[in-house]
Amino acid sequence: MTLIQKRILILIIVIAMAAVLGRLVFRAVMNLLLGGTLFGGNFL
Repeated sequence: MTLIQKRILILIIVIAMAAVLGRLVFRAVMNLLLGGTLFGGNFL
């Protein structure tokens, strides 16, 4: 593997992780605003 290929692979992994974490943070914020539970369960 060349250095450029390693950089591209690392960049793809970082982008994928950012997308997943971004979706989770967005869901958490929306659930707080709407008064729901994060994973659909009913804790009461």
